[in-house]
Amino acid sequence: MFANFSTRKHQPLRVLGCGSDGAAFLIGVIPNTGQAGVVEEFFELFKTPWELYRPGRVYDVVVATADEIPEIRPKLLLVYSAAPVNLDARIDVTVRKREQSATLNHRDTAFPVYGECLTFADGTKGIACVTAKSGTAGVTVEASGSTLIRLGYDLFEEVRFLLSAGQPFEHAHIPTLDIHIGMLRDWILEAGISILEIPPAPAGHDFFICLTHDIDFVGIRKHKFDHSMWGFVYRATFGAVRNLFRRKISASQLLKSWRAVASLPFVYAGWAKDFWEPFDWYLEVEKGLPTTYFLIPFKQRSGENVPGARGSLRATAYDVSDLSHWTTVLLSRGCELGVHGIDAWHSIEKGREELARISAVTGEPKTGTRIHWLLRDENTPSVLERAGYAYDSTFGYNETIGYRAGTSQVFRPLGARTLLELPLHIQDGALFYPQRLDLSERAAEARCQALIGNVRELGGVLTLLWHDRSHAPERFWGDFYARLVLKLRSLDAWFGTGTQVVSWFGKRRKVRFEPVEAADGITGISLRYDGEEISPPLKIRVHHPRQVVKESTESSLTASDFVDISWAGGIDEQSDQVLPEILVASGS
Repeated sequence: MFANFSTRKHQPLRVLGCGSDGAAFLIGVIPNTGQAGVVEEFFELFKTPWELYRPGRVYDVVVATADEIPEIRPKLLLVYSAAPVNLDARIDVTVRKREQSATLNHRDTAFPVYGECLTFADGTKGIACVTAKSGTAGVTVEASGSTLIRLGYDLFEEVRFLLSAGQPFEHAHIPTLDIHIGMLRDWILEAGISILEIPPAPAGHDFFICLTHDIDFVGIRKHKFDHSMWGFVYRATFGAVRNLFRRKISASQLLKSWRAVASLPFVYAGWAKDFWEPFDWYLEVEKGLPTTYFLIPFKQRSGENVPGARGSLRATAYDVSDLSHWTTVLLSRGCELGVHGIDAWHSIEKGREELARISAVTGEPKTGTRIHWLLRDENTPSVLERAGYAYDSTFGYNETIGYRAGTSQVFRPLGARTLLELPLHIQDGALFYPQRLDLSERAAEARCQALIGNVRELGGVLTLLWHDRSHAPERFWGDFYARLVLKLRSLDAWFGTGTQVVSWFGKRRKVRFEPVEAADGITGISLRYDGEEISPPLKIRVHHPRQVVKESTESSLTASDFVDISWAGGIDEQSDQVLPEILVASGS
């Protein structure tokens, strides 16, 4: 069910009775030393009411990673730690083994942990809820009306790793951070506790889609007798024959490649169309869809600190000043122009210079960046933030597709204060380059479909990167992309530029949950937001505990899975504010 509350004025939106026994839902968190920033970011992704644990406060749920756990009995206590804690002796949990990194299983879901992981000895009290190859890594213990779940890894250290170093490419297909959120949500619901949450998807849609293009060449006309031209000639002749036998291209595509090579003199003379020119083709395939183009700010700059022996090849033969016609056209079609950064990833001064070059064209003081060749290091988020960028979209893979940060959500990198990261998920070169995945179109479709299925279920954004010459000879990756865009159009997704998607997540981050207190305890939660109208609106979701069958009596508890409220950030002056009754009404 959706109820719609439009934004007329900024007032707190009060939500009553979302927890057990009519109380407000609020998670108390007891983190280890130095984890406060990671905890805060985790609960921007799992957007639900929480606070650092306050002694004397009554909580339905407490999440702890600290070594010392106070004597408390919430309805659900979750203890995540890769070291023994004082609680272990109280609940008869015995450590069996500690190992570095492991693949764990929760029901039918396998996921990696990257830090230390404990397994528990046979005979440990409780029921196994998470397992590893070497034993039990999580147990559930029921005692005196309280449920305790002891996990053998530190949740917030796992989040720290995912949002900083990121996953190795062999685990790229696993949305690990989103799985951690889903497990926590499920355990809360299974304890019979309702949850108030703002999901990472707008009202009326399942997820976001962001189409992006890195513009590296613009056309082959600018490449005369250089490595790009000679590489193309080889790949479009001998390489194309090899690809025909490998069934990577068809006979007609082989002939198109040969014709493209033969046409080069006429292209250079201006008598034939430049077959690498990308903009007409993309505007046709993406007709009506907002798209982000990342443009090179300065030509003939390979950049500094470029790793590898081929760093000089990073320089391009064009820059934004060569595209005056197309930048005007793209902006008029609702597209966004971002910075395809060269040295912005390590230099504040050069980052500002690159941003200013693109801003002079767009008239916007801020925009996003994706660094050329996806170069970055641990300081990059801070450098980009200080250089004035609104967002970055570099956190992804060259070698594969998937979830570098373990999530499909926009997030704030650790070390940044305002900069947000639009994660990159699908890249054409990773799918099809011989030195990378080297997939057939059928296999590539299956890999992409898995990511689409995940984001439809979990929410967030699916970010695609298709390069400027990928539709043309000798690559011929355009037909695949056209089919992929057609597929995405058919889904219940909201398309946006990088700035539009990041702005929406930024507004979601500004919503704050504040407990409403009475003399006898917490009675409700206020949602406070002070900003521009949120469009598309947020979903305010209340999850009710799922149906639980009691084996002894064969009876069951029934409730709707969740109720969604559409909220654009304020209260309609005409509304009589019946939101609490809508939320607590089971089956509404």
